[in-house]
Formats: sequence, C-alpha cells, structure tokens
Amino acid sequence: MFHTTFYLRRLHSLCGLFCLGAVLFEHIFTNSMAIFGPEALNGSLAMMELIPKPIFLALEIGAIATPLLFHGIYGIYIALQANNNPGRFGYVRNWNFALQRYTAWFLVVFLIWHVGYLRFYTKGVTGTPISYELLQNLFTSSPITTFLYILGMFAAIFHFCNGITTFCMTWGITKGPRSQNVISMISMGLCAAMCCITLVFMGSYFVR
Repeated sequence: MFHTTFYLRRLHSLCGLFCLGAVLFEHIFTNSMAIFGPEALNGSLAMMELIPKPIFLALEIGAIATPLLFHGIYGIYIALQANNNPGRFGYVRNWNFALQRYTAWFLVVFLIWHVGYLRFYTKGVTGTPISYELLQNLFTSSPITTFLYILGMFAAIFHFCNGITTFCMTWGITKGPRSQNVISMISMGLCAAMCCITLVFMGSYFVR
C-alpha cells in the first residue's frame, strides 16, 4: 500500500533542509558582505547578475519557488493538525515543537512581504536592482521595518535549525534520546551563530 502522507512528510523535510536551507545560507552569506561595506555587498550581488537570465529564472522557479511553495503549503496543513500546548508540558522539546509551528505561520506572512516587495515590486516592477544603498535606506528609514526583518530572519533561522533535529528524528538518523539531545544542542548552537551574524550585518547599515 502506498502511504501518501509518509512520503509527503519526507519530501517536505527534504525540501526544508536542503533546498530552503541552501537558500537561507546563501541569503545570510550574501547579506553578511554588508559588514565589509557597500562595495563588498554590491560585488556579491553583481556576481549573481552574471548568471544568464533564463538559467537564473529556472533556478528561482525550480530550486526556490517550487520547493518553497510545497514546503509552505504542506507545512500549513501539518501546522493545522498540530496540538500545541507547551505551557502544559513545559519540556524544551515541546516548546521547540510549538515554536516550529509558530515561526511557520509568521514566515508565511513575512515571506509574502519580503519576496513580494523586494523581488516582485522593487526588482520586477520598478526595475530597481537590489543594492547596499537600497537596503540601507530601507532599514534605516523605519525601525518597524528593521525589527520585522530581524524577527523574520530569526524565525527562518530557528525554523531551519530546529528542522535539522526533526529531520534527523524523522529519517531515523538519531534514534535514542542521547543522540537526539546532541543534535539538538548542535542545531541550537548553529541557530545562535546565524542569529548573531544577522545582527552584525544588520547593525552595519547603521554605522556607515
């Protein structure tokens, strides 16, 4: 018998860990170039523009948009079925389970705003290229925008890092409590490091 849910959940975890994880790492790496000044960030962004447009568009659709839509839509279905009650149980794993769902809901709204404004409106409709100057003006002109962006990045980072733990459990990589605790600590350490990098490159826009 073909268990559709079994395979959909594993495809969902694969998309989240590898496809969207790669996008998150690339996003943080590229944006971290802002730490070294406008020339460094603009140079990194210019390198992406060297990719032929048909190939770049195919990558956006096939490697980013399609996995993102599947992971998001099926993730919403999973979240609607979840029974979140961290206050009752109080265990760290239960809190992480709940936060995984809460960050998922927040990321749906955040990504619609972030991708819609920068990719579709700014770059697509107005034809304005993404640059250090544009991002600096965006973040320094409104503390609300800055706060929401940092919150969105933190949510994406936690969702990904905690997803590493659940991926290892789902695929039977970590079977015992000890190995699960080890991968959880490693994942949360990675989460803290990525959040710190985010704060540093965001702060760099305000010191120049």
